[in-house]
Amino acid sequence: MTVRNPRLAIEIDRQKPLPIYQQICERFRTAIAAGHLRPGDRVPALRGLATQLNTARGTVELAYTILVDEGYLQMRGAAGTFVSPSLSASQMQAVAAGGRRNAPDVSSLKDAVGEKETYTTPNVSTARQPVIAVALSGEPRPLQPGLPALDAFPRKIWSRIVSRRARGGERALLAYPDPAGYLPLRQHIATYLGLSRGVTCLPHQVFITSGYRATLELVLRSLASPGDRMWFEDPGYLLARNFLAETGMQLVPVPVDEEGIDVERGIEREREARFALVTPSHQSPLGYTLSLARRMALLNWAEAGSRWIIEDDYDSEFRYLGRPLPALKSLDRQDRVLYCGTFSKVMFPGLRLAYTVVPERAVERVGRVACSMNAGAPTLFQSALADFIEQGHFARHVKRMRALYGQRRLLIAQALKQAFGERLTVELPPGGIQFAVHFAEAAHGPVDDVAVASRARDAGLAVLPLSNWYAHGRIRDTPRGLVMGFANITDTKEADRLARTLRACLDG
Repeated sequence: MTVRNPRLAIEIDRQKPLPIYQQICERFRTAIAAGHLRPGDRVPALRGLATQLNTARGTVELAYTILVDEGYLQMRGAAGTFVSPSLSASQMQAVAAGGRRNAPDVSSLKDAVGEKETYTTPNVSTARQPVIAVALSGEPRPLQPGLPALDAFPRKIWSRIVSRRARGGERALLAYPDPAGYLPLRQHIATYLGLSRGVTCLPHQVFITSGYRATLELVLRSLASPGDRMWFEDPGYLLARNFLAETGMQLVPVPVDEEGIDVERGIEREREARFALVTPSHQSPLGYTLSLARRMALLNWAEAGSRWIIEDDYDSEFRYLGRPLPALKSLDRQDRVLYCGTFSKVMFPGLRLAYTVVPERAVERVGRVACSMNAGAPTLFQSALADFIEQGHFARHVKRMRALYGQRRLLIAQALKQAFGERLTVELPPGGIQFAVHFAEAAHGPVDDVAVASRARDAGLAVLPLSNWYAHGRIRDTPRGLVMGFANITDTKEADRLARTLRACLDG
């Protein structure tokens, strides 16, 4: 078999603020989109390209690693690096189309139609609801999902910054906050997202909210109509599902597998849905990453019907295999993605600060709704966070936590395997601060994970039953397991103790 080895001219501009490794990534994506590189083509070797560009080999290696993670390239050891053969003709066309179409489509949203199966209420009984409510609020408990390492947060630095701001006497800190958010913080977020997540946006597109629920409320009040249908990952983030059901959204559960949300199944179930809510970087709760093929398919679906995609990028800063992946929003050429982030996972949840990046065409509408809600977050904490970022503390904190969490997740994984043996499957995802584990089926049938979680709650733990995250949580074939956090496990001794306590809850 003959392998094409096309000559590829890559140029970088050292005057641009965009890092060189990101420029390399962009050049490869453009070449693939234009057809200059085709599936199976060999690309330049790391050392050769580094010499050609007069840059460090590590810079090229970082770019190649990102492109491999995104699904564009495939490394084959000594044989070299190739454009991924799994890129089909339709995916190549989608990538090319995304690169060609830069003018925004200002057409209005189509109304949702059809009589497909939808779900307006979560499948969680009132008897099981307290497990969720107690586990995620109030005093933190061991193994609580979504809780960052409170013991490792730089409290002294944060307290000093907040105190300095409070003593500064700025009158603006005492007045009603700007409904869109504190401008310097919006500027810092826009810069941060461009560098770390590949999201190109301007500060006026960034809206600060008081948490993810407030973000969803702002988006839906701005863009949704009563009875709109929304694709929702199955399993999917339980608290978001509960809130969306309360708003009257018609939820359409779409299955999730190892490649993330199954777009084809979503189209089969409800092609004309107006929204899709997804967690592409670290699927909640299973931890999968949305594949490149499905990212393109999801974007094409949204573009074809002038639909909206809500990207929940809740803990993408923490990835333990390679660098954090670019966001789905970074591939969005038609401005159909609303990107949502939060500081609850990277800082601490009591801060109550989150944000959303709004497509240009929706900025005016969202701005009007934000003003009518008049629910801006406290300016004191916003300004302190802006200082925290500007002074470099945020970047250093993320770097430290990434290393710390990488160690702590291994502690609990090893402890669980030792305590449960074959009765529990532990597959650690490549990122995040929580993960799901699965029970092996017992001789008498599926394990009642709701009962196990309830007993664990009584024992002082905050694990959640995995079956509750599914739309049909109590049918026999629904996977049974637990969702748990690991960020606050400090040492091997604590991990072993928690695993033994959890094991005791399995059999009552």
